[in-house]
Amino acid sequence: MKNIVLFGPPGSGKGTQAQKLESKVGLRQISTGDLFRFHLGNSTELGKKAKAFMDKGDLVPDALTIEMLQSEVEKYPDAKGFIFDGFPRTAPQAEALDAFLLSRSTSISAMILLVVGEDELVRRLLERGKTSGREDDQNEEVVRHRITVYHEKTAPVADFYSAQGKFHKIPGEGGIEAIYASLEALIKSL
Repeated sequence: MKNIVLFGPPGSGKGTQAQKLESKVGLRQISTGDLFRFHLGNSTELGKKAKAFMDKGDLVPDALTIEMLQSEVEKYPDAKGFIFDGFPRTAPQAEALDAFLLSRSTSISAMILLVVGEDELVRRLLERGKTSGREDDQNEEVVRHRITVYHEKTAPVADFYSAQGKFHKIPGEGGIEAIYASLEALIKSL
């Protein structure tokens, strides 16, 4: 079983690439952002709790995120593996994910960081905000805050996987197909 953490700041292309990997490599994509949006859109209890944090561009507390992720993984007992898109975002989440996967007799195969410059991230997110309807992509101040939160709280997760020898970087700027080709080659080499 291959389990990949697809990593990068908001707007780095994680969702786009994870969807391509799911359809072509056969790993099941789990996007915590999509899960949150589902719960928000359906006004579930978890969605209401998460909304208060997301509206400010802050991270949703670990306990809420982990509970939701575990229930999603358990829906697919026959999966060949998973692409975790947008998770883990903190070292405690990475530790919790490792413990959960170990309880299922598996582990993370690799963490892959999509490297994208900040100006390009802001441009992408504001552009996405014009068509997605996502409020957190329509306000430049919130977008920049999300990127700052990523650098302060999320980027250190790379150290966690680096210490395990599982950290890889690929360029996240350029054509979608070229980025995908780099990702696919790396995953197939694992």
